[in-house]
Amino acid sequence: MVRAITVAPGVADSLRLDDAWPEPHPEEGAILVEALAVGICGTDHEIVAGEYGEVPPGADRLVIGHESLGRVLEDPTGTLHPGDLVAGIVRHPDPVPCANCAVDEWDMCRNGRYTEHGIKALPGFARDRWRLSPKFAIGLHPDLADVGVLLEPASVVAKAWDHIDRISQRAEWQPQNVLVAGAGPIGLLAALLASQRGLTVHVLDRAPTGPKPALVRALGATYHTSTVDELDFEPDITVECTGAPTVVLDVMCKAAPVGIVCLTGVSSGGRIIDFDAGALNRAMVLENTVVFGSVNANRRHWELAAEALGRADPSWLGSLVTRRLPVEAYAEAYHPGMDDIKVVLDFAR
Repeated sequence: MVRAITVAPGVADSLRLDDAWPEPHPEEGAILVEALAVGICGTDHEIVAGEYGEVPPGADRLVIGHESLGRVLEDPTGTLHPGDLVAGIVRHPDPVPCANCAVDEWDMCRNGRYTEHGIKALPGFARDRWRLSPKFAIGLHPDLADVGVLLEPASVVAKAWDHIDRISQRAEWQPQNVLVAGAGPIGLLAALLASQRGLTVHVLDRAPTGPKPALVRALGATYHTSTVDELDFEPDITVECTGAPTVVLDVMCKAAPVGIVCLTGVSSGGRIIDFDAGALNRAMVLENTVVFGSVNANRRHWELAAEALGRADPSWLGSLVTRRLPVEAYAEAYHPGMDDIKVVLDFAR
């Protein structure tokens, strides 16, 4: 038996620690992993609030947790070795499969029948031990033992930049600057990857104090607390990470000619804004602006993310983890704090 953090999807505040959860079934994968850490994000908060989530077939509760880090206990396939650090890819392809899932691009699933650890129909990683098949296991360098739990959000960012790079091939283009809207984990990691590309980086966030301004400046980037409209430049590339409707519209309007706007933040909906859509359409058409959405990641993006984390300053990455709590403090961990960037449940304590 293992400890596991579970919820009843669709039932608000059903989060609990189960002390006698079944051991992971061999059908989950050949690689047996001892959990080290699980990261917590906005998706987890929404699942805890009962907004969504789906149990595995035949279950009545879902093991939560999709940002993983563990150490291999056994791998009879020989893909990894006992003691290796590993993270689990979150999304699995649908069983049909659609055209994208058939070529391992499950992040671009067309029919919505994919499954996701800790979110949709697959048990998550917030348990003492879990299993993976080699296809969904990403080995990590030993130097990332303290920060490897950031790999999942980094994979989302790696995909966003991969698609930005692909779109940029449409014409001769030499982008100089990037605007990242939002300085949460996704935004800060987006800024990290932008700085690794040698771009001039600007990060916009509402927080005037706390750890975010210093983290941005440590990348050599500029931190802004103004509105998008008040910025004195037009971004060649924008990565929008807030999902706030007004910010989404503002960054689309602010884009430079031939600019690219990547939307990674998910809006909650239900808010109506008086907005001149015709003027935005005219500007986008005449200036060849591209706006696209990006979510999740496939294996290639996870591998790119692992490379990016390996090139980063470990102390900077470590500073993104603003709270690290033992499993027994799970209720506190899943309660968001004012200055939180990344909260981590530590299974190794």
